[in-house]
Order: sequence, then structure tokens, then C-alpha cells
Amino acid sequence: MSNATITVLPGDGVGPEVTSQALQVLRAVEDLYGHTFTVHRGLVGLDAIEEQGVAISDATFETCAHSDAILFGAVGGLPAAAKRAGGPRPEQALFRLRKEFGFFANLRPVRPVEAMYEASPLKPEYLKGTDMIFVRELSAGLYYGHLDSVPGKPSEIRHNGQEAEAVDTLLYTEQEIERVVRAAFEIAAGRRRKVTSVDKANVLSSSVLWREVVERVARDHPTVAWEHMLVDACAMQLIRDPADFDVVVTENLFGDILTDEASMLTGSIGMLPSASLGVRRTEAGMFGLYEPIHGSAPDIVGQDKANPIGAVLSAALLLRHSLGLTREAAAVEEAVEDVLREGYRTVDIHEGGCTVVGTSEMGQRIRHKLTRS
Repeated sequence: MSNATITVLPGDGVGPEVTSQALQVLRAVEDLYGHTFTVHRGLVGLDAIEEQGVAISDATFETCAHSDAILFGAVGGLPAAAKRAGGPRPEQALFRLRKEFGFFANLRPVRPVEAMYEASPLKPEYLKGTDMIFVRELSAGLYYGHLDSVPGKPSEIRHNGQEAEAVDTLLYTEQEIERVVRAAFEIAAGRRRKVTSVDKANVLSSSVLWREVVERVARDHPTVAWEHMLVDACAMQLIRDPADFDVVVTENLFGDILTDEASMLTGSIGMLPSASLGVRRTEAGMFGLYEPIHGSAPDIVGQDKANPIGAVLSAALLLRHSLGLTREAAAVEEAVEDVLREGYRTVDIHEGGCTVVGTSEMGQRIRHKLTRS
């Protein structure tokens, strides 16, 4: 039996809807396997800004710090005018959690379910054998150029006379690159022993340094094959031969973009989970933040249309990586596949001959399969 503490941060938009289904799956696991999960809830994003004046309060942050894992929904949706006004932004909640907890490696597995091959824009023959995991660097790069702690030129918009100009700082240190690259090689050693390192070394100095570090780290892993690949070539190869990839490691911005592209291999961005991990250990694994990779989707809020599978599979990653419950994680993943094999789909992955269900019913059917497994 496992005793664990989980902080749930539903966030904005459809975040609360999908997170609710993921949490109910965790409660089902708790009952089925005799575990005890203590759950705390906190505000992040727009609700936190409205009630507390910041995207995540110190009190909520402290609650997270005393947990074994964080289950996160989504943040975003602040109007452009409000962003320009310079006030707090919902995304700052994620930036703070990532930076202060040292979440430097974001894992995004991509494994299309055979029953859903027709939901992908690619022909089924291109999808067979696809089973990859992206390891995205999460704590540096362009997304952090706006922080005061970043040396050099910050990210900003400046007004010089009648013309505005914008600058963003892309900074990576050798240590920031090395730790995520090492994580990728270690993951590959337990899979098919291949690492694809993605960069833009023909243009960016940060990518030149990235390649130097990859080559040095690779020497410590002689049993793992590896390659450099430019990001534009990788974007093409993901469509042409996705089964060729095993572990893909890349910097923050490239990882964000490429995994959105790769989500289409599974049929929808709503299908992909993620785990953000650092160096802090829990009793049974790694302290981490778990979230679906889709955004807040404000256009479908409250309509029971959001796909909860990415959130449910993120809960499975939580079970595996932070709580060490590999059997339970596999059972959740199998329950998801069983429901999909039976032809149930949310609207984003609907195809001919399948039955469209809402967010709540999809979650309910996954739980039903789990309890009968």
C-alpha cells in the first residue's frame, strides 16, 4: 500500500474539466489497489490572479512543495490587452513551478493506439511501430528571457519613436544542456537505445554549444546510438517516418513546437500527457508536475467536449514516476486503450463508425474498464 500526497491545480479553461476526470481515475486506483492519496487543491492562473493578485500564491506554492506530485490542468486565456498592460499573467504559474522546483526535463511520450490510426492525418502504414518519447528542456531558453535573473539582454518590447521593436533572449548554460541530455540517454538505455538530438546549429550559437555537450555525454553511453538533427529536418521526418524515432531530446521552444506536431500522430493534441521532472526524489520516485500538453481551450469550456485522455494519461505518468506504482500506471493506460478499441471517442478524435461521448462519459468509461481489469 502506498501513502502519497498530491496537489491538484486545475487552472483555467477546460483544465478543471479534464483534471476532474484524471483525479477520479486516481481515486479509482486508490480504491482498487488499497492506496491512500491525500489530495490538496490550489488556485493557479486566472482565478488566482483574480482572487490573490498573482498567478500562483506563496501558500499554494508551499502546498506543492510538501507534496509527492502535482497534477496540473491548464493555464492561459488572458486577453492581449491585459498582457500588454504588464500585470500578472496566468502562464507565470507554470514558469515559477518549473523554475523554482527545478523541473528541467519534460517527458512527452507519443505512441499512437492502433485502434485510432484512422484518426490521424497520416496513413496507417506510416504510424505502425511509432513509439517515441520527447525529452524537452524546460528550465531555460527563450521562455525565460523575460526574467530578471537571466543575464544579458532581457526579453522586452521597446518603443523607439514611431516604431516598436521586440527582443527575446535565448540563453543556455553548459550545465542546463548537460543534465537534460544525460536524462535522455538514460531513458534511451532502457528503451531501444537511440537518441536524436534536435537543434539549429547552422544558425544558433546555443545550438552549437548544445551539439558539443551531446557529443561529450554520448561518450559516456557507448551502447546508445545517437544522431544530430536540425529542427526543420526533424519536423519533416516526424511525418515521413515517425517510427524511426526512439528518444528525442531538444531545447525548450523546439520541444514545444515539435510535440504539438507529434500529437497529430495520435489523432489529437488532447491525447498527449507530459511529466516534468527535476532532481528532487520522493519516497518511491521523482517529484514531478503532470499535465496534458493541450492548452486551456476557452472556446469549448463548459460544453463537455474536452478530451480528458491526455490528463488521464498524465495521471498514469504520475503513478509511475512519482509514486513508483508501475502496475497501476499500466492498468490506467490499458483501460484507455480498451475504451478506444471499443470505438468511443470525444469530438476531437471522432471518426466514422465511432461513438461520440463527452468529457465526463469518456472518464467514466475509462474508470469502468479500470475497475473490471
